[in-house]
Amino acid sequence: MDRRLTAVVCADVVGYSKMMGADEAGTLASLKAHRAALDPVILNHGGRIVKTTGDGLLLEFPSIVTAVMASIEVQSLMASRNTQLPSERHMRFRIGAHMGDVIVDEDDLFGDGVNIAARLEPLAPPGGIAISDKAYAEVRRHIRFTFNDAGTHSLKNIQEPVKVWDW
Repeated sequence: MDRRLTAVVCADVVGYSKMMGADEAGTLASLKAHRAALDPVILNHGGRIVKTTGDGLLLEFPSIVTAVMASIEVQSLMASRNTQLPSERHMRFRIGAHMGDVIVDEDDLFGDGVNIAARLEPLAPPGGIAISDKAYAEVRRHIRFTFNDAGTHSLKNIQEPVKVWDW
């Protein structure tokens, strides 16, 4: 069993099921178009797409700083792309990021490092990012963006409460 310390990012589209219920073909086409624009941002920051799950993404980065910078760039690009669409077709992601130890099995990631990032994602505001205090301790010295204290949260199936910061 291989382990490594890494930056994990989980992203999910806000209201995706509702959008699919209203227009499956259009929503899927829109998601694919957005992904075609977003994937290069991830790769340009050294990220790796571990897997996709419908409207969700699990990403890995070698650095939490680059993970957060990529996340901010993704959110900024999505905001720009949404201005060109009617409001009912806006796609906004929630993104959760954490730096932690993971188990590596073939090309997949497992463990608390992944689980914490996944539990942070729904705490992010639509179009925003939620990061753990562990991630924030590294990121705050290297980026010019302001993160707000979002309090300490008990995350489902995570033993210790996690202090959360959001952008």
